[in-house]
Amino acid sequence: MATPAPPAYELSHLGALEAEAVHVFREVAATFERPVLLFSGGKDSMVMLHVAAKAFWPAPLPFPVMHVDTGHNFDEVIRFRDETVARYGLRLVVASVQDDIDAGRSVEDPKAGRNRLQTATLLRGIRENGFDAVFGGARRDEEKARAKERVFSFRDEFGQWDPRRQRPELWNLYNGRHRKGEHIRVFPLSNWTELDIWQYVEAEDVTLPSLYYAHQRPVVQRDGMLLAETRFLTVAEGEVPYPATVRFRTIGDATCTGCVESTASTPAEVVAEVAATRVTERGATRADDRISEAGMEDRKKEGYF
Repeated sequence: MATPAPPAYELSHLGALEAEAVHVFREVAATFERPVLLFSGGKDSMVMLHVAAKAFWPAPLPFPVMHVDTGHNFDEVIRFRDETVARYGLRLVVASVQDDIDAGRSVEDPKAGRNRLQTATLLRGIRENGFDAVFGGARRDEEKARAKERVFSFRDEFGQWDPRRQRPELWNLYNGRHRKGEHIRVFPLSNWTELDIWQYVEAEDVTLPSLYYAHQRPVVQRDGMLLAETRFLTVAEGEVPYPATVRFRTIGDATCTGCVESTASTPAEVVAEVAATRVTERGATRADDRISEAGMEDRKKEGYF
């Protein structure tokens, strides 16, 4: 009598994405000297941190986390960042945009947000700490420039990105070779979508800032978006703040990150809402991405993520 074949071992869709990200984290830890994980407290960086912790458990994370702080963050996010650092026992490096403004390395335009100023601060943080690999939570579904990205994104000695110099990644083999002064941006969540992120948050019970769930706050309408009234946002003439029940799909500089009207107050409700949307979170709620058709790609070439 023939021996029955053992049952096939199949990963779920989320399990396969997690396994891919775990492999990327371990590959970088094994082959780079000074990696760092960018951590803003947003949903993508929180999922990235959660996967990284699983990749090295029970050992602590073998690299620090870095926050590029615009100085215009939502208060709830900064509190969440500090609570998370304490909960995971992380070493936090803060690269401050305000420090660059005070030192004259960056010039602030009062009419624009500080997101564009993050590039110089990010590059300074990488250079001063000698980081040779920088984990970021960017996903290919967010924006067309990011859709071109490799998992290992080569950056030259000026931190600049050239799509023509990116390396093939056949069979998920990654080439992290670089000279001194160059570095690699690493995107473990490249193949995830916004829906994948939220399904993972629900399945793994990942803690996120309260801003990601429905709450009431004063908002103003500007350029087809809802912007939260904060101490960083100057209400323009003719704009009248009003209370609305909203949530944030992405979190960044408070002066240019919009929210959406929503009653979704749990991960399951957000999953249902995201499944029905047809506009990416950056396209719907990030004013800084609307500067031009090639705005994100231009910023990436300068050294942005």
